[in-house]
Amino acid sequence: MFSDLVRYIKDVFNNQEFIPLHEPRFIGNERKYVLDAIDSTFVSSVGSYVDQFEEKIAEVTGAKYAVALVNGTNALHLSLLLAGVEANDEVITQPLTFIATANATSYCNAIPHFVDVDKDTLGLSPKSLRNHLESIAEVKDGFCFNRLSGRRIKACVPMHTFGLCSRIDSIAKICKEYNIALIEDAAESIGSTFKNQHTGTFGLLGTFSLNGNKTITSGGGGAIVTNDENLAKRAKHLSTQAKIPHKWEYKHDAIGYNYRMPNLNAALACAQLEQLDFYVKNKRQLNDLYFNFCSQNNVTLVREIENTSSNYWLNSIVCKDKTERDLLLTETNDNGVMTRPIWGLMNELSMFKNSPKSDLSNAQWLEDRVVNIPSSVRLDG
Repeated sequence: MFSDLVRYIKDVFNNQEFIPLHEPRFIGNERKYVLDAIDSTFVSSVGSYVDQFEEKIAEVTGAKYAVALVNGTNALHLSLLLAGVEANDEVITQPLTFIATANATSYCNAIPHFVDVDKDTLGLSPKSLRNHLESIAEVKDGFCFNRLSGRRIKACVPMHTFGLCSRIDSIAKICKEYNIALIEDAAESIGSTFKNQHTGTFGLLGTFSLNGNKTITSGGGGAIVTNDENLAKRAKHLSTQAKIPHKWEYKHDAIGYNYRMPNLNAALACAQLEQLDFYVKNKRQLNDLYFNFCSQNNVTLVREIENTSSNYWLNSIVCKDKTERDLLLTETNDNGVMTRPIWGLMNELSMFKNSPKSDLSNAQWLEDRVVNIPSSVRLDG
C-alpha cells in the first residue's frame, strides 16, 4: 500500500540503489581543515579548531558562550551537574526521546520523571507539564518538591524532537514559576528557531550533538551553550578533568571528566558549520517535496508549528495505527529505502519502569504511529 511512497522517495533521491535514513555530507573544507589539524600536531583536546568551533557555535545560536565536548550525552550530563542536580533529585523530561536524555540523568544518580508530549511537536507538552506540576508539586524554601515522592524536582530537560521546536517559551515560563532549572536537549535542532531565537538558548543551558547522523557532524561531538559566564567557565574546567591551569603541575580541584572535544573533530565541525545554512535550506526544501506528495496521497507528515523554523533533521510520517506503521516499515526497508520507527518510550524500559510519570497518552499514541523517512541533504536534487 506504500508502493507510491517508495517510488516517490527513490525519485527524490535520484533512484539510488539504497537510500539511507540520514547520511553526512562533506562538500566544503572538511579535508583541508582536518589535514591542517594533523599537520599542527594538535590532534587532542587542545588546538585552534576547538576554540574556533566554540566561537562559531556561539555565533550560530546567539548564545554568549559555548563549550566544545565529546558528544551530546556528555553535554547533557555536564549540564545537569552544572544546574545542581544531585543524587535522588528528579529531572522532568519526555518519555518520547533518545535514551541519552534519561541516561544522562541516571549518571547523576538522579531519577527521570516523565511528562507527556504534544502530538504536533513530538516534544514536551507545556499543558501536560503545568497540569502535572499542579497536581504533584509544591515549592518550599525556594525548591520544587514532588509531594508524592518527597524528592526535589531540580531540572527539566525538554527535547526538540527531530529538529522540530517544542513550545519552549511556555515550558520556560512554567519552569521559572516552579524554580526548576531548564536545560534544553537541542541535540537534533542545530539551525532550528522558535520566534527567531535559536533552540538551546531559552534556559540555563542548552546542549547539541554533532554525531555522525546529525545535520552537521564532527564524527563524534557535542556542545553546551549558555549566557552565564560562570557556568561556561565551570563547564570547560570540569570537561578537562578539573585541572588547575599551570605550566607543569598536575593539580585538580574537583571530580572532573574527560569530555573535551579533540581538535581533529573540531576541525571537521568548523567546516560543517560553514555549510549549515545550505544544509538547512536544502532539508526544508525536501520537507516541502514530501508535504506536496503526502497532501495529495492522504499521508500525514509532521510539520513545524507556527512561529518556528525547523531544520527538519528527520522527516516523520504519522500512520493511522501500529499495523499501518509496521506495513510502512516493511515495504520501505524491503525495497532499499531505510525507514525507522520513533523510539520506544523510556518509561517502558526496565531501568526506568518505576520512574514517576504523568499520563502519557500522546506519547503512547505517537509511539505506535511515527515513522522517520530518508532525510539526507540532496546534492543534485
